[in-house]
Amino acid sequence: MDLQLPRGMRDFAPAEKLLRDEVTAKLKATFERYGFNPLETPIVERWEVLSAKYGGGEEILKETYKLTDQGGRQLGLRYELTTSLARFVGMNLSIKKPFKRYQIGLVYRDGPLKKGRYREFYQCDVDTVGATSMLADAECIQVALDFFEQIGFEVEVRVNNRKLLFDLARLFLEARDEDRALSFILSLYKLEKIGRDGVTKELRKKGFEQNLDELWALVDLDVDNRVILEQLRQAMPSEYAAGWLKELDDLLTFLENNPRVRFLPSLARGLGYYTGTVFEVFMSDDSFHGALASGGRYDHLIGDFLGSKDQIPAVGISFGLEPICELIKDRQGSENMKKSTVQVYVVPIQTQKESLALLKQLRAAGLHADMDLMGRGPSANFKYANAYAIPYVIVVGPDELAAGKVTLKNMESGKEEQLSPERVVEKLK
Repeated sequence: MDLQLPRGMRDFAPAEKLLRDEVTAKLKATFERYGFNPLETPIVERWEVLSAKYGGGEEILKETYKLTDQGGRQLGLRYELTTSLARFVGMNLSIKKPFKRYQIGLVYRDGPLKKGRYREFYQCDVDTVGATSMLADAECIQVALDFFEQIGFEVEVRVNNRKLLFDLARLFLEARDEDRALSFILSLYKLEKIGRDGVTKELRKKGFEQNLDELWALVDLDVDNRVILEQLRQAMPSEYAAGWLKELDDLLTFLENNPRVRFLPSLARGLGYYTGTVFEVFMSDDSFHGALASGGRYDHLIGDFLGSKDQIPAVGISFGLEPICELIKDRQGSENMKKSTVQVYVVPIQTQKESLALLKQLRAAGLHADMDLMGRGPSANFKYANAYAIPYVIVVGPDELAAGKVTLKNMESGKEEQLSPERVVEKLK
């Protein structure tokens, strides 16, 4: 048999899995401190849910794994968590609002492969459903700031408002229909990557012939957030600024004008369902060029998805587990990664019965303890403990037991000491 993984799928060895579990545990703890509650939805959804008009769209459906059960029902593997959230809200409309949920789970997309892109991957999302206040938007951003501070990442959160982008399209490019405006917005979104000349060239190819100097003077600035906001307010007629101006002003105020938050008028996000605030999180030092987290407000998506005339406001943020773990690995070095959950390893030398009793004591004290099962000598067991970076080894031999002691070895320093079994448990705790 030729043993291979399906394309786009991965195994995670213990060291890798331990790191991923540590990151998701910190995410979960942060989410819960902010009052978000866990939601779990199935990996398999009905096809009509996944293919709903306001779900992921035609492009994502091309990448969706489609299944048929034994009853002939059409199913599929979820390609994101937001669609499942929309379905859950639709099935539980009486749920008290705001509904604040987090979910960390696997999603699947049968799309093209490239470095850092897989067909099975985790999404780590928090969303607030039912609140229109910018307090909810600011909270999503604050969750990100707090989490990245915990893991020692210096980040910059870039924020904007889609309403501003549509007004810029209408005012400067006379792009009054939505498709035309979206075309402009997606080109403007590339400003940070390809610069003014690149965006101008792309807009010209799309048929936008207007002079863009006045636009660049407003959206391509490196000044204080409030200065940019004030310049936009003065440059645009009041009937344009009514919506986004207050929302951006409130958002920056609720974030207490945090210097790690940067107002970027060209930021758009690629998905068309965003209706207001959008944000992306990047490393401040450009050590990684992709976004580590991103999200925004999508006030129409859930209502449209359910075919309801009632608007169901929502805002959320999704964290990229893959780039976060890769950056941590680069900083730590693979040789320094935690390789085992075991804290102490017991080596019996013709003392299995006594060693098992000690092992039971260690575990009862809450320690992660294991014991040699292979009948090897001390030297081979020390090599085994080193291979898995187990910090302590206890040798239980006849001579030690005769003296009422065991030998505790610190594997990092090499120091050994003889202690009573009770004292060993107390010391290791």
